[in-house]
Amino acid sequence: MTRSIISCFLFCFTGLFATAQQVLTVEAAVDLALRNNYDIRLAKNDSSSFALDNDYAWAAFLPRLNGTATKVWNNNAQKQELANGSKRDTSGIKSSSLQASLNLNLTLFDGFKMFATRDRVAEVEKLGVLNLRNQVVNTTAAVISNYYNIVRQKQQLKAILEQKSISEERVKLADKKLSVGLGAKPELLQAKVDLNAFTASQYQQNTLIEQLKEQLNQLIGFEKNASYEVMDTIPIRADLTLDEIRTDFENQSPQLLIAKKNIDIAKLVLKERTGDRYPVINFNSAYNLNRLTNQAVINNFTPLFNRNLGFNYGFSINLPILNGLNAKRLQQQARIDILQQELLLDNTRTLLDVQLNNAFRDYELQKKNLTLEEDNILLAKENVFIAMERFKQGVSTYLELREAQISLADGYDRLIAARYNAKLAEIELMRLKGMSNY
Repeated sequence: MTRSIISCFLFCFTGLFATAQQVLTVEAAVDLALRNNYDIRLAKNDSSSFALDNDYAWAAFLPRLNGTATKVWNNNAQKQELANGSKRDTSGIKSSSLQASLNLNLTLFDGFKMFATRDRVAEVEKLGVLNLRNQVVNTTAAVISNYYNIVRQKQQLKAILEQKSISEERVKLADKKLSVGLGAKPELLQAKVDLNAFTASQYQQNTLIEQLKEQLNQLIGFEKNASYEVMDTIPIRADLTLDEIRTDFENQSPQLLIAKKNIDIAKLVLKERTGDRYPVINFNSAYNLNRLTNQAVINNFTPLFNRNLGFNYGFSINLPILNGLNAKRLQQQARIDILQQELLLDNTRTLLDVQLNNAFRDYELQKKNLTLEEDNILLAKENVFIAMERFKQGVSTYLELREAQISLADGYDRLIAARYNAKLAEIELMRLKGMSNY
């Protein structure tokens, strides 16, 4: 059902918006990114490449079969002087030879290296899947953050327009008071200056929104200058707990899973290096054909036609005795790499723990700020209303009204920032855990 809705949205989107701009939901934006984002598509290609290698890993257990064939034509001139004094001088001696062989080689034992290689290729495929999952999680977080940043700036634009409306009312009142001799011109000028400032902020805010939309377009694979609207609100999950986030964190965080998978791969590399120190036993077999044809000979004992056809088989063993201690060096390096990957896992676990704790503290802080600012904005609006009425009745100065207006503007800034920062903290918590369905 969701896919159908998204497909319908895309169809409408490409219809040049004949009637009105379509609203792009955050779910649709994420779905588009999962299909079109370049980083995700590159990660998918890498994962597909690793999967292809694993699909053919079983071929390491198959014998190697090679065929060769050679055909040679000869045209020789021959001159001989024998011990009995006779001489032979012949030219145009033509001959041809055919050599063909079919060779089979099967490794029977190589210190179990082939099994370790097969397992390593399978683990590398799993690593590719984890890297893809990690890229999906990061891209999803980036799309949602960018999307709600646009919503935030829309809310900021709405607040600016509200402030602009108050300034327009101030200009009208100041002009009216001046026209009847009850006001001063600096009061009118200041109201116009404030109005122009909010107008400039409006222009700047519109530009910022368009710039953020271009960034979102790049993330989700839309054409540049694509026109659409976003939602007006930023929903906040207020029920997240640290225990809920930590539940099964070890088995869900892509970064931890990638670090663990690198350890598994490093251990298999050590098995491969250990296999280099064992003898290699091969089964070998060949089917050979040699054929020689002479059109003429100068020696009666030289055959005009000769053919050898045969089959052979046997075993060979390659025993490493001394190779400059290279096998031992590679084995030691593989052990060091295991220790390195284990240290990286511990480091990743520590960093994620710090990031998780800090993100949750920020999440809790922003929720408190949001609650405070939601109450505060009501007070600021009431204060502006009272100041405006007092100014209309002539019992307060424009400075009092302007101060109330500034307080309202600051309140909007803090409220909008608190709501967006709370959402960012929520997104970061979900990203760290590796959840992409938020």
